Amino acid sequence: MGSVKDLEIVEKPTKDVMGIGRFRFSDRYSVFDWGEMPDHIEGKGKALCLMGAYCFEKLERIGVRTHYRGLVDKKGALLTFKELETPSNIMEINLVNVFKPEARLAQGKLEYDYRVFTPNLKNYLIPLEIIYRNGLPEGSSVFKRLERGDVAIEDLGLDHNPKPGEHLAEPIFDVSTKLEESDRYIKWEEARGMAGLTSQEIAAIKKVLSRVNATISDIASHAGLNNEDGKIELAYDHKRRLMVADVVGTLDECRFTHDGMHVSKEIARQFYKKTHWYRDLEEAKKTAETRGVKDWRSMCKSQPPKLDLRLKVIIGEMYMAAANEMIEREMFAVSSLEEVINKYRSYQNVASYV
Repeated sequence: MGSVKDLEIVEKPTKDVMGIGRFRFSDRYSVFDWGEMPDHIEGKGKALCLMGAYCFEKLERIGVRTHYRGLVDKKGALLTFKELETPSNIMEINLVNVFKPEARLAQGKLEYDYRVFTPNLKNYLIPLEIIYRNGLPEGSSVFKRLERGDVAIEDLGLDHNPKPGEHLAEPIFDVSTKLEESDRYIKWEEARGMAGLTSQEIAAIKKVLSRVNATISDIASHAGLNNEDGKIELAYDHKRRLMVADVVGTLDECRFTHDGMHVSKEIARQFYKKTHWYRDLEEAKKTAETRGVKDWRSMCKSQPPKLDLRLKVIIGEMYMAAANEMIEREMFAVSSLEEVINKYRSYQNVASYV
């Protein structure tokens, strides 16, 4: 079970053969690596599933390999997106092995051993999150990283200090860890060595990322959305052929905006950034890193509060309305996305936070 979706293993993968699995998308959500939050957002799971399936099928049509197999209807039949008559929250996928780097303490700090990942390994999830940035909206992690000195503008391919809301002339391709206790940004050369990749494979990864980015941007435009940034996961199949894994093109994996307004999970992040819990969470992460403690969540002094009820309803409507317009099919009985965005704009004018 994950924070937002469950995995049913139909056939286990072996060293040389992919298995078969089924994602069951739930109405749960997660922010800041916390795990399951205290609310469920109605309609979210099915909306994510349909957005992801639509994007995968688009990618397959342009020759981008993915682990997607199809959608499962109420009768258990495996269907394409076009064949589906009512929303489903079950997606069937090809499964690969997941090898986690070994965590260990070294001089009081937590370190990870990635030696299992070699250029000869096959049929596995690449232990990286691959990120594209077309813009730098408010809330982008880039601003915090620049402020802390974790990254320089030259590292991002920029010649100036960016401002929130800036659109980039060329996308930034970023990379972070995926299978550590907390994700951390790293440079591409470090990522290559950690994940057992060659320079040619890094180039292939960036090419796939570029094609996924363009596809998502096109799909988002159906709903009048700007594709500001997003992340993908990648895997190698049993012949070490690159394929897109997990799910892409959704409001959880991407940060979309409409006239500067967030239309993604970022809305929940912005809510929680104004709570006492978020300040406790940031303090816990820093303390855990200093002490070399893996489980930073146990050091957090408080638990996340529930979402404001009105905001929770708006977020659910936003997921479903965005799905309707991105996939160009009215699968959910909700208002138009523009109407939902206007509800959120009105909510922001009167909102208060815990």
